[in-house]
Amino acid sequence: MTYTFGLDTFGDRNGDADGKPLSHAQTIRNVVAEGVFAEQAGVDFFGIGEHHTEYFPMPAGDVVLAAIAARTGKIRLGSAVTVLSSDDPVRVFQRYSTLNAISGGRAEVILGRGSSIESFPLFGYDLADYEELFEEKATLFAELLKGGPVTWDGKTRAPLLNQDVVPHTESGPFPAWIGVGGNPQSVVRAARLGFSLMLAIIGGSPARFAAFSQLFQRALDKFGRPPLPVGVHSPGHVAATDEQAKAEFWPRWRDIIALVAPERGFAIPTEESFDWETGPHGALYVGSPETVAGKIATNLRALGATRFDLKYGLPGLTHDQLMTNIELYGHQVIPRVRELLS
Repeated sequence: MTYTFGLDTFGDRNGDADGKPLSHAQTIRNVVAEGVFAEQAGVDFFGIGEHHTEYFPMPAGDVVLAAIAARTGKIRLGSAVTVLSSDDPVRVFQRYSTLNAISGGRAEVILGRGSSIESFPLFGYDLADYEELFEEKATLFAELLKGGPVTWDGKTRAPLLNQDVVPHTESGPFPAWIGVGGNPQSVVRAARLGFSLMLAIIGGSPARFAAFSQLFQRALDKFGRPPLPVGVHSPGHVAATDEQAKAEFWPRWRDIIALVAPERGFAIPTEESFDWETGPHGALYVGSPETVAGKIATNLRALGATRFDLKYGLPGLTHDQLMTNIELYGHQVIPRVRELLS
């Protein structure tokens, strides 16, 4: 079985050594350097998630990915999530098919409904249309991936009649995934439309998501689809020791969850809950290379998944800390996971 390992970022605003936030511009330049270094460290995939906030200043990840593509030659590049509900599927397809051209066929896209909803008011969308927007736009995106002229009609954008959408891809469709955070209807939708499944597990026991992997496989069979991969996206941080990783990550994790809790409905983490989440049964991959590798291997087996993307970084962590994370993940964690799974 072939396993692949990625790194995801939301462009978390870096801090300097004294804790002072860096500019948005410097944070974005740092993400480019991190993506280039990820290839050098042996990482398979580098993803950037769309966000529109002061602490995640990353509204145009595809532009940043194109900069990384120009300086790399092997690593796959894509969105850690594109909020399709508040975007135009035609433009998303065009941007990522352009990235695919620039990178020589290394682009991917992960589509999401929008668990972070700041893009809806920003672009004039009504949250009351949350489900309909994603259903229609995901269906159109699946049609666009097939190549050739597209005919489509719906309520959420203007119809298309035998429309040629450019640029054409050189060698078939680029990989596309649907990110799912706990909604079984979204799992079935991914199978029905022929998208791979990315499980976004940011809290609680990852083992509970095994039911979604199983549902996905049953739905693929029902819809007559060939087997498609299941991936896992989860937060974490790798340092030389468990103690160092937790000391660097915990105050940043506490602060960001407290900040987004009112909108997202999250419980404010305590040191006790953090210890549980970073332990063997929780969703945070925080620790030494050996600790993180063991947890990744265990959960890939439990979930029937063949892809793991570590969502690295938090607002306030330094660029040096993130580069160390990337180095340890690529040079130590990934080889150890492959060994454990062999």
